[in-house]
Amino acid sequence: MNICVFCSSSNAIADVYFEEARLLGTFIGDNHHNIVYGGSNVGLMHACADAARQAGAVSLGIIPQSIHDRNLASEHDDELIVTPNMRERKYLMRKRSDAFIALPGGFGTLEEILEVITLKQLHYHNKPIVFINTDGFYDALLQQFQRSYDETFAREEYKKMYYVAADAKDAMNYVENYQPEELKAKWFDVPGKK
Repeated sequence: MNICVFCSSSNAIADVYFEEARLLGTFIGDNHHNIVYGGSNVGLMHACADAARQAGAVSLGIIPQSIHDRNLASEHDDELIVTPNMRERKYLMRKRSDAFIALPGGFGTLEEILEVITLKQLHYHNKPIVFINTDGFYDALLQQFQRSYDETFAREEYKKMYYVAADAKDAMNYVENYQPEELKAKWFDVPGKK
């Protein structure tokens, strides 16, 4: 299975996040899976991919030209694809992956994981999606999701589109035992409105 990992490219974050990234990479390799990721040589991206390779995974890095030109591309990937832009990068990451896992990250990570949730909601795919909630990192985002459910901006059943894992082991267990969900259409039926 090709597992796409979305995560931070920062080296300035706490060690607890690096430890979880390395654990996830090790689980990916130990369980005979491969890693698809952003192709960077910094941050959680590098930590996770390096651990995955050391555990026997094949690594596919996909990086946009503008980041590659800053010498931020990994030199250790089994395959490195340089794309003309971020849109193509995200498209190829989705296309080449069987599952999506988000470790903690910034705006790029949030944009990537929310896009795959949106595409699942619209029935473009039915692949597993996981947040690894290291040290409660995603608690506030999950509260915002709950407000969307409570105020009917989204269906409550869409909680089934993604899984919130306590740690890397929990995430891998979910991905490996994933059963695709039957999801209703995105749009609500509103009484009295056509």
